Amino acid sequence: MPASDATSRFSDRVENYVRYRPAYPPEALKAIKERCGLTSAHVIAEIASGTGIWTRMLLENGNRVLAVEPNAEMRLAGERLLAGFPNFTSIPGTAENTTLPRQSVDFVSAAQAAHWFDRAKARQEFTRILKPKGWLVLLWNERRTDSTKLLREYEQLLLKYGTDYNEVRHERATASVNEFFEPAPYRKLVFDMRQVFDYEALKGRLLSSSYAPGPEHPQHRPMLHELRRIFDAHAVERRVAFEYKTLLYYGRIN
Repeated sequence: MPASDATSRFSDRVENYVRYRPAYPPEALKAIKERCGLTSAHVIAEIASGTGIWTRMLLENGNRVLAVEPNAEMRLAGERLLAGFPNFTSIPGTAENTTLPRQSVDFVSAAQAAHWFDRAKARQEFTRILKPKGWLVLLWNERRTDSTKLLREYEQLLLKYGTDYNEVRHERATASVNEFFEPAPYRKLVFDMRQVFDYEALKGRLLSSSYAPGPEHPQHRPMLHELRRIFDAHAVERRVAFEYKTLLYYGRIN
């Protein structure tokens, strides 16, 4: 996929992304502190920071965060939502060209984003901006697709109506995550997480996805009709739940 396509594909999804995308379990941040020695004194380059879901957790930890985001709409949303943090700096840039100085950060992190990067070029850039013995941290919330009947039916909905779901799903990138680290060793941790929705939130969660057809697409209305059927079939007290596993990869690359 051309980099320009990956950069722009969330431009019309920003508000749903802000409201309905899951955060990350606090255990993930705790693990980075314990395994990588993260302290509030460390400077972090957060790559493809989007609307700032992971950025906020790092800022609340006291870190100075250089949030690098190529998409203007996502970047502006992050600037609006994180304006109250003095340690927050918003930077227009990409994983392959962050514009940051050489050896300027202690950590490079990317949340829910590294599957969009050119892995070879991004790794070279991360090595350039990291201080000696700096850490690379990659994480994803990966929705479970087969643990409940709801999730199995939701997966079938995406396969039927998603515009390019099979091509862009980030599980493909996690299979080759070693390309960001090798020949350096890296470790993997997995955490469980859950997100609960009423129908409007479930719809917003679906429409925050880049592969969900938008209102002008002929598949939009049939997709929402099927979503409503799935919700009504599985809701308990007008709520349904998504189960996730949060995948955390970390290692030194220089």
